[in-house]
Amino acid sequence: MTKTNCMFDGCSSLTNIDLSNFNTNNVFDMIAMFSGCSSLTNINLSNFNTNNVTNMSMMFRGCSSLTNINLFNFNTNNVTNMSYMFYECSFLTNINLSNFNTNNVKDMSHMLGFCSSLTNINLSNFNTENVKDMSEMFSGCSSLTNIDLSNFNTNNVTDMSFIFNECSSLTKINLSNFNTNNVTNMICIFRRCSSLTNINLSNFNTENVKDMSMMFSSCSSLTNINLSNFNTNNVKYMRSMFSGCINLNKNNIITKDKRILNEYKY
Repeated sequence: MTKTNCMFDGCSSLTNIDLSNFNTNNVFDMIAMFSGCSSLTNINLSNFNTNNVTNMSMMFRGCSSLTNINLFNFNTNNVTNMSYMFYECSFLTNINLSNFNTNNVKDMSHMLGFCSSLTNINLSNFNTENVKDMSEMFSGCSSLTNIDLSNFNTNNVTDMSFIFNECSSLTKINLSNFNTNNVTNMICIFRRCSSLTNINLSNFNTENVKDMSMMFSSCSSLTNINLSNFNTNNVKYMRSMFSGCINLNKNNIITKDKRILNEYKY
């Protein structure tokens, strides 16, 4: 057996799966293996050998009844795709990924998207130097109050759209290490981050960005923002950049760019 992709996909009535006899030594594809197992409350993967797996995309997508997943034995050395891996695991309150080797991962888009019960996540071991897509990575993580991404290397990332979208409990975020030189898409990055009062983007390089639409939309607690470093020469779309920023005064948007100021509607 070399593929287990979609093996239990859509088995929405399964509450438990006994995989104790599974031999996954030769498996390289686990795409959507448990996707849509929305009633699954427990899963034991302690015998899984993932040494050869390259794709874990959507592996647990929509496992909305799981409160915990033990992946401590997972070897992710060869994995290149982790997109949607835990997407919509809405009951998951905590997840330990400290053993994950992400050296070869290129796609982390939607990885933890809409894990709405997740209160804490430690990604200090993550090596993201090869990641190109981080779109919606934390989108809908509405219970997270803080995310430490100080170790993130974003040198090769081109898409950051919706990365923190609807992180409505997020009160603090440090992006001082973010390299955005190659980013072209920043649409809705902070949309509905309604608890953020301030965002420091002084290190952001936006010279290659084409879309900033709704970038700060519905950041209703935001009172000031410094965008003096923003270069919008290549930006084609800035629609509704500050829509719903009801506490942000135009005088507290620091920029010399008239295009940015023209998006302020209050």
